[in-house]
Amino acid sequence: METEVLSRDGLGGSLPVDNVQALASKNLKDIPSRYIRPEVEFDVVSIDESLEIPMIDMSRLGDDDEQRKLHMACRDWGFFQLINHGVEDGVIERMKIDIQEFFKLPLQEKMACAQLLNNLEGYGQAFVVSEDQKLDWGDMLFLFPLPVPQRNMRFWPTNPSSLRETLDKYSMELQKVTIHLLKHLAKNLGTDPERLASFFEDGTQGIRMNYYPPCAQENKVIGLAPHSDATGLTLLIQIMSNGEYKSIEHRAIVNPDKERLSIAAFHSPNLTTKIGPLPDLVKTKGAEYRTMLHEEFVRLTISSKLDGKGLLDQMKL
Repeated sequence: METEVLSRDGLGGSLPVDNVQALASKNLKDIPSRYIRPEVEFDVVSIDESLEIPMIDMSRLGDDDEQRKLHMACRDWGFFQLINHGVEDGVIERMKIDIQEFFKLPLQEKMACAQLLNNLEGYGQAFVVSEDQKLDWGDMLFLFPLPVPQRNMRFWPTNPSSLRETLDKYSMELQKVTIHLLKHLAKNLGTDPERLASFFEDGTQGIRMNYYPPCAQENKVIGLAPHSDATGLTLLIQIMSNGEYKSIEHRAIVNPDKERLSIAAFHSPNLTTKIGPLPDLVKTKGAEYRTMLHEEFVRLTISSKLDGKGLLDQMKL
């Protein structure tokens, strides 16, 4: 599907805040109040060992049993672990190593990739929309590898020297996996696989690389606030499936003794695409969610702080 490509500049950004990695290196006795989350101390975490995260074998998708497992995982859990996905171990390991090396660089060197005003891309933080909101105990490097013609290399680190090539390979492999999965999700939902996949083939891919420094008072801070990701394989699928599939609320915690790193990829349709329940899925019951241009949805997302499923609530009719 060929559509007009719109610029992401001016869609919104995040207010500048202190670098958490630099803050953590000072070994402060008292953590600044904006990072203190009283609710974290009272969170109840399930330790029910009988619960097993669904595991989906991508090489077996197409078999009825594996298709059913995928359907149930999306409907009942909202997430799953994917195995035999076809991405070579070497590509994944190289990505891990290069990102770890980037975050080890001196702050001044990392700041060469710093976010600009009203722009989400680059090194910094995201979803800081007010001067008094609570802050996450983490820093990030966020880039848009796709579409390729829109890559802004000003934000792509040159150190380590292999990172750009590594990210390019990683990005392309993840896109293949995404399109493959979307077709199987569409099959389970009873809608046209090629049509659903076409929304994402010329869409946007964002990759967020997170660094969570250790914190001696880890029971008072949070690495990333509870939220549902607002992109294709998560919240958008809940909207486009008219609620049949669920987006899972999740968060990131920190470790008292060692750093934590994570890499998350977000796949979304082109900004000109209309976001809403697929027509095939509202024939027997009415639409449960609003329809809007993806550009408008992105502006809504970026201008909101992470707040559980608050964004999804704003989309409900």
